[in-house]
Amino acid sequence: MTASSICRKTAAKSAKSRIAAVGTIAVAGALLLSGCGDQTNDKESNAVVDAPLADKLPKDIRDKGVIKVGSDIAYPPVEFKDKSGNTVGIDPDLGEAMGKQLGVRFEFENGTFDTLLGGLRSKRYQIAMSAMTDTKNRQEGIDEETGKKIGDGVDFVDYFTAGVSIYTRKGDDQGIKTWTDLCGKKIVVQRGTVSHDLAKAESKKCKGGKKIAIEQFDNDQQAQTRLRSGGADAGSSDFPVAAYAVKTSGGGKDFQLVGEQVEAAPYGIAVSKKNPELRDAIKAALDAIIANGDYEKIIKKWGVEDGAVKEAKINGGK
Repeated sequence: MTASSICRKTAAKSAKSRIAAVGTIAVAGALLLSGCGDQTNDKESNAVVDAPLADKLPKDIRDKGVIKVGSDIAYPPVEFKDKSGNTVGIDPDLGEAMGKQLGVRFEFENGTFDTLLGGLRSKRYQIAMSAMTDTKNRQEGIDEETGKKIGDGVDFVDYFTAGVSIYTRKGDDQGIKTWTDLCGKKIVVQRGTVSHDLAKAESKKCKGGKKIAIEQFDNDQQAQTRLRSGGADAGSSDFPVAAYAVKTSGGGKDFQLVGEQVEAAPYGIAVSKKNPELRDAIKAALDAIIANGDYEKIIKKWGVEDGAVKEAKINGGK
């Protein structure tokens, strides 16, 4: 997802190819990820001892054994609720794998996307992990709409690459192939995402008074419902999410992707700038699961191999 500042990322100056064609989204059967040896609970706390990277965490987190994660849990396949109400997806799987390295549990807490960084500032969460695009504005605490500074900003640990896609009702693309084709039409998006930012930026370029009508929603699934009912001409979201919706909604009969991905950018795990120790621990854990193969297993499980990264980076967004 992308929020003002998702992605999830800021509106781009020009359309660029997002990912090199992220493969088909597949909700394959669960892969069992290998652990990191014997791990036992410390009787004095919830912490797990003998985890290889436990000593990299701040002591208070290590003692509690939990990292609280702010996330918009309505963004399949990145994070969503399954039929049993369990939180599943790419981010929860990566969190579980990193937790084994750090000796803690990643506890996902639901929130609307555009409130996650505020929750991080207020210390409701210790990290935000929600298909959030790493951007300079977010790093520096700049509001996308006003250009004004609204906080200290955050640091990102980048873990995936994704782009923005347009989708329409199946068999009804109305000639839409690019963002320019949306002038004079209506698009549905999730509030605060890169898709939202991009729609606003592209609407300003429309000529002859034919602006893009933009309807925004708290989450992407609400936007999809609106499009499915005929209430808009197109929708836009991060490519993995759009591809997943195309594959699964109505058994693959509701939507179709149109045009090329744009705005390729990294997803980042957001951490307060006041907590560099936690940031560095998260980076070490991500590098560890990339090295031991757990990261690759998770990415393949969800069919998004082309968005994989080879190493964790801090603040790689532009």
